[in-house]
Amino acid sequence: MFQGASALNLDAKGRMSIPARHRDALTVQCEGRITLTKHPHGCLLLFPRPVWEQHREQIAAWPMSARAWQRIFLGNASDVEMDSAGRILIAPELRSAVGLTRDVMLLGMGSHFEIWDAAKLAESEAQAVANGMPDVLNDFSF
Repeated sequence: MFQGASALNLDAKGRMSIPARHRDALTVQCEGRITLTKHPHGCLLLFPRPVWEQHREQIAAWPMSARAWQRIFLGNASDVEMDSAGRILIAPELRSAVGLTRDVMLLGMGSHFEIWDAAKLAESEAQAVANGMPDVLNDFSF
């Protein structure tokens, strides 16, 4: 289970270092083989390859009425590998599609990660708080 937030920087080539606390787990789980794809909320999804392969099969089986969503997830998927320094290269097309600049946030979301432009994430979280808790969470408590 991946969890927690990491403030990171993209280098001039569009590479991002995977934090050490996740690097070892990704090496064990998928030998550093990762898939990135676009999410319609304005971030990238980062999956260990075996997890992505399960999702890919499900997405590919969607009916024709979901073709546009298949294009978003499958059509934008990019297989990458961690280099020896624990970095991944985020393709320019994916960086541009979700507005990634230098300052990014990596969020552990259980089986995968989300990669956000730091300013865009702060804006999204502020909007979520302003909108209040959704009804589905009315019975949730810590």
